[in-house]
Amino acid sequence: MTVPEALRAEARRALALPDEALLAECDESFFVGGGPGGQHRNKTESGVRLVHRPTAITVTATERRSQLQNRGAALERLRARLQPLAHRPKPRRPTRPTRGAKERRLTEKKRRGERKASRRGWE
Repeated sequence: MTVPEALRAEARRALALPDEALLAECDESFFVGGGPGGQHRNKTESGVRLVHRPTAITVTATERRSQLQNRGAALERLRARLQPLAHRPKPRRPTRPTRGAKERRLTEKKRRGERKASRRGWE
């Protein structure tokens, strides 16, 4: 999968931001987490969903009973999702085989051909 360079640049820029600025770029929504955790978790909107607008990455965190702790976990996950997106692959340069490698390949090719030719003489 090739990632457009503009998206890579956006992810790199977002990773350099502090938490408050990164949160300002996100749509933040809260919801009832559900699952085990008792009345506090099941009745309060402690689940956090962050949608990073520039890259359209969505992350959620529901494992804690505290909305503040879930927001911190969601921010960590967002940074973790942006990390591979921001990776800039090294440019690939074509290489040439060394003279020794060419000679080894050609001598092995010659030996293989001689071996095959010697098999033909037995008919």
